[in-house]
Amino acid sequence: MISLHSGLTSLLTILSVLGATQATPLADKLSSLSPLARDVLKEATPAAPHFVAYNDLFLPSFPSAGQLRGFNVFALSFLLRSGAVDEAKKWETLPAGQRDSILKQYNAAGISLIVSAFGSTETPTTSNFDPVGTANTMAAWVKRFGVHGIDVDYEDLQSFNGPGGKAESWLITFTRQLRRNLPQGQFILTHAPVAPWFAPNRWSGGGYLAVNKQVGSLIDWVKGASEYTTCPGLLTASSSAWPQTALFQIAANGVSLNKLVIGKPATQPDATNGFMSPSTLASCASQARKRGWNGGVMVWQWPHATSSWISTVRDNTWPLAVASLLGDDSPSAPVSGNCDGVSEWSDSAEYDTDVMITYK
Repeated sequence: MISLHSGLTSLLTILSVLGATQATPLADKLSSLSPLARDVLKEATPAAPHFVAYNDLFLPSFPSAGQLRGFNVFALSFLLRSGAVDEAKKWETLPAGQRDSILKQYNAAGISLIVSAFGSTETPTTSNFDPVGTANTMAAWVKRFGVHGIDVDYEDLQSFNGPGGKAESWLITFTRQLRRNLPQGQFILTHAPVAPWFAPNRWSGGGYLAVNKQVGSLIDWVKGASEYTTCPGLLTASSSAWPQTALFQIAANGVSLNKLVIGKPATQPDATNGFMSPSTLASCASQARKRGWNGGVMVWQWPHATSSWISTVRDNTWPLAVASLLGDDSPSAPVSGNCDGVSEWSDSAEYDTDVMITYK
């Protein structure tokens, strides 16, 4: 664990190096940082687009960074008020050294590890969970077990459908308390509502539009798994059953466009509705990107959706770059001689973290 003193010292080092007034190239400034300072800098919330894979299957081991190629967030399910279960419990029970080793590998590949809270197992509002106490307990788990943040997968349908706006009030208080414990820019905080909860004039407390109005600035991104199975329904014109809940309609109602992550099941058995083939989803994402959206894509769940799945989804919009930190699946530029056989720079590609391009 990093001590407070050493962490602050590293942060001050970052600020002094990046804030230097000398005309020094950024790459030279970054190369002067200590390994600890680089780790502190990497803790910042990743920018969009986000490519998120959830996992709630009982697997013998956690995937390597190479196996997650194309994703930049891996979500463990689930953390409950009573404690961790399933994959989150498996993470909790790993020896500290093994957790550190996995995190180091993920950090080097630009992959954030988060934990998903609640799911369909718990009904926090209906069950009268204290939102402040629950947030404190869950934030403590995040810090103790070294993950990069938490995803709020609130599925208390009874409360959300009920009168009085109790669900929205609970979520707002819970989110504020999480942020008090998990400062923005240091920890990831996301929400995973179903898209119909963004429907205006439908919910007693205003639905997720009300949540967004009160605490949207505290949330890094929201993903909406939905019933929509065509590009028009997904992007611009939702069904009459849930009006104004397509991607651009939600944005038009006040949610930041690039905080909206499209969520889909990997296979038909992974959800009751909403399945799209990865090639169809890729086409929809490409259309949305051309209209200014850059939020990213989430899938339930790994390993039903592997690196091949996300590569297909990203191909038309955010193609995977040739360069890779992993060093075992793509060529790198030679240290001397010419660059024959090395792919040229593409401004439409998403390059892995820490890839450095120099021109001579």
